[in-house]
Amino acid sequence: MLDNRPTLPPEIARRRTFAIISHPDAGKTTLTEKFLLYGGAIQMAGQVRAKGEARRTRSDFMKMEQDRGISVSASAMSFDFKTFRFNLVDTPGHSDFSEDTYRTLTAVDAAVMVVDGAKGVESQTQKLFEVCRMRDLPILTFCNKMDRESRDTFDIIDEIQQNLAIDVTPASWPIGRGRDFIGTYDLLRDQLELMDRADRNKVSGSIKINGLDDPALAEHVPAELLEVFLEEIEMAKELLPKMDHQALLDGTMTPIWFGSAINSFGVQELMQGIADFGPEPQPQRAEPRFLAPEELKVAGFVFKVQANMDPKHRDRVAFVRLASGHFKRGMKLTHVRSKKQMAISNPVLFLAADRELAEEAWAGDIIGIPNHGQLRIGDTLTEGETLRVTGIPSFAPELLQSVRAGDPLKAKHLEKALMQFAEEGAAKVFKPMIGSGFIVGVVGALQFEVLASRIELEYGLPVRMEPSQFTSARWVSGPQAKVDAFAQANKQHMARDNDDDIVFLTRLQWDIDRVARDYPDVALTATKEMMV
Repeated sequence: MLDNRPTLPPEIARRRTFAIISHPDAGKTTLTEKFLLYGGAIQMAGQVRAKGEARRTRSDFMKMEQDRGISVSASAMSFDFKTFRFNLVDTPGHSDFSEDTYRTLTAVDAAVMVVDGAKGVESQTQKLFEVCRMRDLPILTFCNKMDRESRDTFDIIDEIQQNLAIDVTPASWPIGRGRDFIGTYDLLRDQLELMDRADRNKVSGSIKINGLDDPALAEHVPAELLEVFLEEIEMAKELLPKMDHQALLDGTMTPIWFGSAINSFGVQELMQGIADFGPEPQPQRAEPRFLAPEELKVAGFVFKVQANMDPKHRDRVAFVRLASGHFKRGMKLTHVRSKKQMAISNPVLFLAADRELAEEAWAGDIIGIPNHGQLRIGDTLTEGETLRVTGIPSFAPELLQSVRAGDPLKAKHLEKALMQFAEEGAAKVFKPMIGSGFIVGVVGALQFEVLASRIELEYGLPVRMEPSQFTSARWVSGPQAKVDAFAQANKQHMARDNDDDIVFLTRLQWDIDRVARDYPDVALTATKEMMV
């Protein structure tokens, strides 16, 4: 976080732009629903585990997401909470979609980490946290499912501190666990929060307590639970650090709230915590200079492209994080990569699959720009200055399959569909220099299933995915003459990606070692920055 910055205009300062990250099934989508509920954006939360129409939760708009009850695509939502404007990005929890999550984390100023009270820190939580650490993102933690059998509170905190190497400070403390869980004590406001199990969408009431010595505690908390709670709080005060706002902003401390998202409990306290302690919109890394939110000129960057959010309109929407300025509908912005001007006449704000026309937006907001393929992930839009937002990566795929249209006469249609998905970041698409067809590369196997399903649903094209002789891909760089000679000598391994960059397809680690040995002037890399 950059210090000594000027005071932001009030409209920008009230914005909180954050992602929710977690292991699959920790309750992230349910928590997102409750955020929308308390933000007044929806009237009744959908239930992820419910059947039929009740299962169609607001942030999961893809058919496969709705059918499976998992999030496989990051979606953005904007809504008000009290005097604040929240821009929430719900990321894929499934590890097979981690690249989408990584790119999303370039567009937010903080992350809310959801941990399952019974399972603690799981592998995917750890991976996502490491990405946040690389970006120094502030983290706020919500320990969910406290109304089910969960682990000892100190164990959960200790595991977060040990596994993630971050200080943890309790913002609330649970009273009871599992069936005995009755609520929490809000340590930041000295008040008791009691859970209403009868009505999951009801806002539970707060009881103001004058400190932990207040005899009123005994009126609301059963004696045996109160005794344990007071002992734990005494230990927590001695063993755990106090809230340090600067340490949170630096990414070295996380406050933790306890609750049950499905019972709407603890959610409002977390939201208040995001409002009070979450960072304002932050400067964005760019070349040749940082972009500050208080700058008067508008600039933004594309961190996600989603095709066919509305299958009826075969649309493509670029998700743009505004980095600076006050955007107004109809503005002309320079598309830095193509050096052309774009009139942004139909920008949208999102509420999951629903949208409304954005008449204006400020630094920190996420807007959607419908387009016909002009905008790609990594593109920067400015009011004329040649700036390039940096640090949006593309990763080499870990799994490769060849793909063919079920109907050979529709090969051209398949190429168009694949190129759209490649620009969206849903998969890498490689066109081998020898032979026909395409090779699709992904990070996780579930992506193949999603891709085949979407091509059939959105384009009416049944496809065949078949094993490929290749196992990974590497981008090739070096002096042009050396790269050309290398490509000519290794034609059977060479392909081009959807940006027309040259790629070396490998079968074994031996292939990579051979190139390093025989072609010292040629570099093979597993990541490339989204060039703009």
